[in-house]
Order: sequence, then structure tokens, then C-alpha cells
Amino acid sequence: MNFKFFTITILLGTFLSSCSLVDVENPNLGNESFIGSPQSSQAWIAGMNRQLALMMNMTVVYAEIVSDNYYNNSSLSNQVFDLPSLLASDLDIDNMERSIARLTQMAEYGISEVAPADAQTTNSMKATMYFLGGYGYLIGGELCKGLPISPGGLVSAPSDRFIKAIQYFNNALSLETDAAKKNVYTLALARAYYDLGDRANALLNANVIVSTAPTLLNSVVYDGLNGVSNTMQTYTFTNSTNVFAPLPRLDFLDPKFFHTASNSATDQKPIAILKGEEAFLIAAEAALGNGDLNTARTMLKTLITNVINNRPRASVDGKLALRAGTRSDYPLLATVKVKADAVSTEKSGLVLDRKAGNISVYTVSGTSVTTTDIDAAASADALLYLLAQMRQEIFISEGRRMTDLGIRFPVSIIEQQNNSNVSNSDTQATIPSFIPLNRGMDDFTYDKTAGIVTIKFDMNKILVQHKSEAGIFPLLK
Repeated sequence: MNFKFFTITILLGTFLSSCSLVDVENPNLGNESFIGSPQSSQAWIAGMNRQLALMMNMTVVYAEIVSDNYYNNSSLSNQVFDLPSLLASDLDIDNMERSIARLTQMAEYGISEVAPADAQTTNSMKATMYFLGGYGYLIGGELCKGLPISPGGLVSAPSDRFIKAIQYFNNALSLETDAAKKNVYTLALARAYYDLGDRANALLNANVIVSTAPTLLNSVVYDGLNGVSNTMQTYTFTNSTNVFAPLPRLDFLDPKFFHTASNSATDQKPIAILKGEEAFLIAAEAALGNGDLNTARTMLKTLITNVINNRPRASVDGKLALRAGTRSDYPLLATVKVKADAVSTEKSGLVLDRKAGNISVYTVSGTSVTTTDIDAAASADALLYLLAQMRQEIFISEGRRMTDLGIRFPVSIIEQQNNSNVSNSDTQATIPSFIPLNRGMDDFTYDKTAGIVTIKFDMNKILVQHKSEAGIFPLLK
């Protein structure tokens, strides 16, 4: 393991928690020997980036299982999130919330203690600390019903975390001079304002990216040789049973992460945490919120022609992703057609022939929505449906769909046992009443004779039907 990474993971255990983390002390290295040492800020940022990767491993995997994107088709990983059952006593939830807390508290400590004591700290380094911390606050707000911002503190609503993230992103912007990094921080602001439901500021920042950096891509990098592999890649491709099976309607988008080298540890794909596509989606939803269908239509069409169509694709051995597991009726032939629900029109091109050899996969973003589909959408709800579908397809394998469905993890019971500010209501997950239970979101039937798969629930249609509910399409309110 890289020594700088090792140093960061064992230092300063007392500050690492707003979720009851256990103190960890290194007998050979104390705070006093690290603070003020040469390049300590650089080392700290390296540790924060490693923590970001570890956090994303958990948040992405768990959020994808909870959503209708993937079904856990094996004994590996969580067995109840698919229901979805989100219990505060589930250790996976506690570990995930700890990972978020580690990143935000590393940012707090880095900004207040590490950076001021290191003479080599630059404004750009401080900006990076603010950005990474802000991203931790953002993820906590998107995925969790509530979390303490400070150790042992009050449980803060998602809106409080979004406001904190906005403060951090603005600080990063004020310190940074590099144009490319400023664009990343601007898109992060647009996303935080989107989550907050602030249409004007979300649109203001999104439009900057639409006009100046439409193909922006910022990713978390993995290093399998040093013990931080992309877990989503393992579960969707590297593991021989593939573990996770996508909803057949999304088959053409899987796997987003894969290896081509003989040693998978050396070929770990990054996960996008911010990309230009989101700016167009935000602008389109804001336009729909303003009743401007023409602008929404233009934004979605431009997103396809100018961004998605220019994203790279790769050729991958389809025989390495044959959907083996407890459910054995996943379609594997390109001749199969898919219906989004029982009353929808069947559609071809959504299932790939994985037995024939190599398949073409999207490495950043893909969508089945066409400009013709967008032109044909005559009403606001028809456009909103396509926007929801594009969001699902563009962000698949990135842990975003659960948030769009309005589902939120509860505060861990372990946090409640160590924090008197956590109430019983905080330990209850948010699962909207319109969410199908008993794995309904992942269910389908496959008529092999007719070659047609029918998805049980079209969740994008259901989202449009419930567009006025809290947490759904925030820029329409």
C-alpha cells in the first residue's frame, strides 16, 4: 500500500466520526509528528481521495441494489435491499454511513488543522479539501434520511447537508484558479442546488457547464494493486457469476465497468461522480418547471447529439457477463424485445447477444432515448418521462437512481446507541408508498417463445404520476 495512504488511514481516529467510529491510534505516529510535516496537505488529500473511493464502493453498490437498476442475483452483498428492506440495524447501512462521515470529517480536519500547519499548502489544495468534503455532505444528503453533521450532534435533514455542501463548493471555487477544476466545482454546485430544489441557482450553474464544459467528466479512480478495487466492477463483471443482474430494459448499458487485462487488479475502471450530462438534465427539468417545453426538448436533444453520442464505447467479451445466479431467466439474445410494463409497446435493441462474442458497451453514458422520441413527446409529462428514463440510463452503476426514486436510508441503530440526539423516527427509512415491495421493481416475465420480456413496473411512468411528491423531480416544485 502507498505509504501516504497508509498514514492517513491510521491517523487521528478521534476526529473521524459523526457516526460512532471507533478510535484508531498508531503507536509509531501521532498527530504532533504529522501536523506541519513537509507535504502533509498533499498526503492528506491522497488519503481523502482514497476515502472517497472507499465511500463510493459502498454507496454505489447499496444504492444500485435498492433501486430498480440491479437485482442481487447471487449470495454476495446485501440480500434485503432489493425488497427494499432498509433497517437501521443493518450493518451495511452503518458501515456506509461511517464511510461518509470519514470523508466529511477528514475534510474538516484537513481544512482546520493540516492545511494551516503546512507551509507548502496551496489555495488549490485547500480547494480540493473543500470539494471532497462537500461531496461527502452531498452524498449523505442524497442517500440518507438524516445524519449528524458533527460527532454526537443533532441529526440534520438532507437540506442542511446540501447547504453545507454548497458552502464547501463555493469555498472551493473562491480558492481555485484552474478553469477545469472550477468547472467541476460549478457542476457540483448545480447538483447541490438541484437536490435542494433551488431552480434558479441550479439552472444558473448548470448553464455554465452547458456552454463551457458540456463533456466535463470527473471520476474517482481505483487501484486494485493497492487494495482499492471498484466493487461495482467486481459485482457486474469480474466475479464469475456477475452477482448483479440489470433490469432487462437496461441490459444494453451493462457492464459500465469491466477489465480487459489478464489481471483484473491492474484494470480497475473509474466511477464518474460528476459529468456534463447532468447539467443538461438539470436545465431540462428546470425548463419543465418553468413550463418551457421547447427549451426542455432542445436541452435533451442537444444532450444526445453533442454529449452522449461523443462519449467513448468499448468492446467487451459478452460471454463474461451471462447473468448466472439464483434467477436464471435473464434474456441473453439480441432478438429479444422488451416492454417497460404490460401496456407499453415492445422495443428492440435493449438486450445484447452475450453468447455471440464481444459486445459494445458505454463507458461513460448511454441512452435508448432518441431525438425522434423527444420530438414526438408533445406534453410536459411525456417529456418528463423521457427525462426520467435518460437520468436512469445515464447514471446507471453510479448510485444515483435510488435518490431519484425518493428512497432514503435510515440513521444507523449504532449511531442511535451512541448519540442521544437520534430519535426512533430517524431510524426509519424513507420508502415512498408508490415503491413496489417484495422485489417488485426488479421483477419481469420472459416469454421465450415470443421473445418478449415484460417488466412488471415501469418506475419512470410511476415517477411521473407522483411528480408532485417530496423528493421527486425537485425542480418542478
